[in-house]
Amino acid sequence: MGETGPRPARGRTRRAPGVRRWPVRTALDGFFFGYAGLAAIWLAVLLLGETFHWGWVGILLFVAFWIVLAYLVLPRLHRILTTIYVPDYFMGRARTSDGLLGDPVNLALQGGEAELHRAMREAGWTRADDVTPASTWRIVVSTLSRRSYDEAPVSPLFLFGRRQDFAYQQEVAGNPARRHHVRFWRTPDGWLLPGGHRVGWLAAGTFDRRVGLSLFTLQITHKIDADIDIERDHIVETLRGVPGVEVGVLRDFSTGYHSRNGGGDSIRTDGDLPVIDLRGLGEPDGGRFSRWRSRIPYLQRETRLPSSGSRRGTGSGAGGRRQAKAAADARKRTAFEPPTALVDEQAPPPPPSRPGPLAAGVWLIVLRVLAGIVWLVALGVEWDRVVRDEAGAIIDALGPGEAAVASGLARAVVLGAGAGVLVVQAVLAFLVWRGIDWARIVVMVVAALSITAFAVDYFFGGQDITLRTTLLTLALDILVLLALSSRASRAWSRPAPAT
Repeated sequence: MGETGPRPARGRTRRAPGVRRWPVRTALDGFFFGYAGLAAIWLAVLLLGETFHWGWVGILLFVAFWIVLAYLVLPRLHRILTTIYVPDYFMGRARTSDGLLGDPVNLALQGGEAELHRAMREAGWTRADDVTPASTWRIVVSTLSRRSYDEAPVSPLFLFGRRQDFAYQQEVAGNPARRHHVRFWRTPDGWLLPGGHRVGWLAAGTFDRRVGLSLFTLQITHKIDADIDIERDHIVETLRGVPGVEVGVLRDFSTGYHSRNGGGDSIRTDGDLPVIDLRGLGEPDGGRFSRWRSRIPYLQRETRLPSSGSRRGTGSGAGGRRQAKAAADARKRTAFEPPTALVDEQAPPPPPSRPGPLAAGVWLIVLRVLAGIVWLVALGVEWDRVVRDEAGAIIDALGPGEAAVASGLARAVVLGAGAGVLVVQAVLAFLVWRGIDWARIVVMVVAALSITAFAVDYFFGGQDITLRTTLLTLALDILVLLALSSRASRAWSRPAPAT
């Protein structure tokens, strides 16, 4: 049957809000996500055991154990646990990429992005570079050598289901280990702060005092100063000096508290939320904020900010109360509303960007293919010796001619089958690279079956898994499963377009 309308363009499209994913695929993703976490724990235990059998080389193996534990095992466990117990709605805290509660939101802003960039530049702040392999390497070198890096990147934190839009910083004494920094997130259209206040941006500002290990993940990270209110006030004071910037404060926006951020650092705050209005930048009369405030006489200067509603036009008596209640109900949102749905409603689709975990998974598959090619070549060269070692009795029972024919046929079958498997793996790697979701799931199924076979043989057959036997092969399977089951890989992949 012919198509009655124009064929939809091939490419990445954003799923409409509220549309559920395929339930079976969702269940498989959840299973592989948890199974990869358990497999990573097993890999860490095996690596730790190997450190005691290799003398000085064991130091390198211990470093490998720490890398697996800090950057694979603990982040995956935190992601599993926080998905269960951390609510998925705004609570005044950003979240780390592992799902842990991160830095508190301690600033709000009104104004456009251009005004925000202009204000931060005029206040003496430098925009931080994005996190890339090059910028990560540069900050490592700069920190170790104590050389200045004014644009050093900051780690990603997430609000509204996405990482910060950008960040600014001020380096202290030319040392990238010590710096003021603040992350910014644009609020979704129609989104209101608790209490009904409307702002355009939220921000989280903290002060990095040194480099150390995260208490929760053991990763190398910046350690922040506990009194985040000092940093908040520093940011406010630098912006006050920009002509046209006005500042108000939401007193007791949250209850003052002591807690820890995603790196395990202590934090404390009084709960006030400064709101910085940038819309008056360059206006000779001091900005729109003052005129806006003057039209609402019941506000206390510099202490309260208006909600998005208005006291005008509500009328009086029962009719006025009904109108006011209807207006309030229209602004209410459900108790549970995934913030990603809000972003999907108003944000344009981002440009296609292949995530690092998916790219790493593909390269690991390619590495397995290359290792398989080397193994097949070596097997072909040493075939006669292998046959003699493994089936010498059978060869002796056959005549020389029959033995040669049987050996040649077996070699063709084994090498042909091996080459076919490698071709299939290469094709799957290409499809995963292109973002075809069923290929990603097939690769994860194969990796999970391979890991299960290793585990059954290890726990029930007594076969040792060491560097001299199959530890590297098992590690590749686990790393592939970890990479392709990550949320970034899952979100980027998609079913093949219909034809």
